[in-house]
Amino acid sequence: MQQNDMQSLIAGIFNAIEKLIPLYLALPADEIISNGNVAVCIIDETGLVHGKMFGTNKPRLRQSYKVAWTKASQVWLTGVKTGEYERMVFTREVDENANGIEAPDLIGWEGGQPLTTKSGEILAVGFSGFRGTTDIEIMIKALDLAQEA
Repeated sequence: MQQNDMQSLIAGIFNAIEKLIPLYLALPADEIISNGNVAVCIIDETGLVHGKMFGTNKPRLRQSYKVAWTKASQVWLTGVKTGEYERMVFTREVDENANGIEAPDLIGWEGGQPLTTKSGEILAVGFSGFRGTTDIEIMIKALDLAQEA
């Protein structure tokens, strides 16, 4: 994918996320976690990092982005969803430092995942601000919506 096409896709993902946030804020279990102060980090195959924060509470946004970046960078290193990779380390399917991440630096929360675009590129994504299952769902929906546009 050309860089201009990737930039357009990423912008589409960010736009889709912005539209999805209010829908998830309507769910009481998701609303209380961050009060809508959420962040996304996407690392493309060239290593370019794309990020965006949504909300108004800057300290909370900083924390959300830190978590989103940690999730995305772990996926970028391992190619495996967060949570799943930790299970693999702790059941000794993968050596602890096999991908340059020592146990104290693992992020076991869901919300980091590899996503494949329609043209075959793999994006390492991390989202933070809702429940982990919601973080995952938002990113899948946002990619689908961005690719439909």
